[in-house]
Amino acid sequence: MNILVTLNSNYIKPLKVMLKSLFFNNPEEKFSIYLLHSSLKEEELADLEQYIFRQGQELKIVTINDTYFQDAPVLLHYSKEMYYRLLAFKFLPSELDRILYLDPDILVINPIRELYYQDLDGYLYAAAYHDLLTIKEINKLRLKPYEIEAYYNSGVLLMNLDLQRQVISEQAIFDFVKQNKKVKLLLPDQDIINALYAKQIKALDEKLYNYDARHYSYYKLISNGECDMDYVIYNTVILHFCGKKKPWLKGYSGKFHSLYKHYEKLASNE
Repeated sequence: MNILVTLNSNYIKPLKVMLKSLFFNNPEEKFSIYLLHSSLKEEELADLEQYIFRQGQELKIVTINDTYFQDAPVLLHYSKEMYYRLLAFKFLPSELDRILYLDPDILVINPIRELYYQDLDGYLYAAAYHDLLTIKEINKLRLKPYEIEAYYNSGVLLMNLDLQRQVISEQAIFDFVKQNKKVKLLLPDQDIINALYAKQIKALDEKLYNYDARHYSYYKLISNGECDMDYVIYNTVILHFCGKKKPWLKGYSGKFHSLYKHYEKLASNE
């Protein structure tokens, strides 16, 4: 399976935790981890390569020219590297037909095979949207005149690279950034994917494949109690620590903090 990550030095430790959870809960799988970056140091790359090799997996490093997206907006905990997933089809080897992008602020807590081999015929991506009315309506208004029915989260993206090479225009992405960077891009790469390509995204179940760790009580409520802790532990594949507050930072107190610390400890022992 091909896994895509894009990051700078600030996210190396969380990346190791995410990868540990992926490998630990998918012991029979072989993964090629494709890392897109423009600023990691040689010693950081060597450390990551050894970390992944020791677990029987392989790292493939793709260095991006630092001029890409140099004028694009970055804010808060977002960095320029978040944009690289938008042009992954250009940077990755041409023989790859699909890849699964994962944010580093994720835990993979169950087998990922069913997600990875989703039928993508006719779709550029498969992704989940967080089905909160306020999120949908605010973003539909904010991204006008672009018509979107749902606002997909870009932290988990199953990519149809073959179709992307045919359909996605690098220039269209750059033009969108240039036209909207001063007034509209709040969640920059996510806004671009939704505004330009939302109609060609296959919807995934968020409770399984992009569970927002902030909203345990909400998921439990809308499922009439079915989506409780047992459901999450035995069924949810991807647990996503969305938002500014991250479980590796001091002062975090979310519902799944202990679970994150468990994988953080496993990663630190490698």
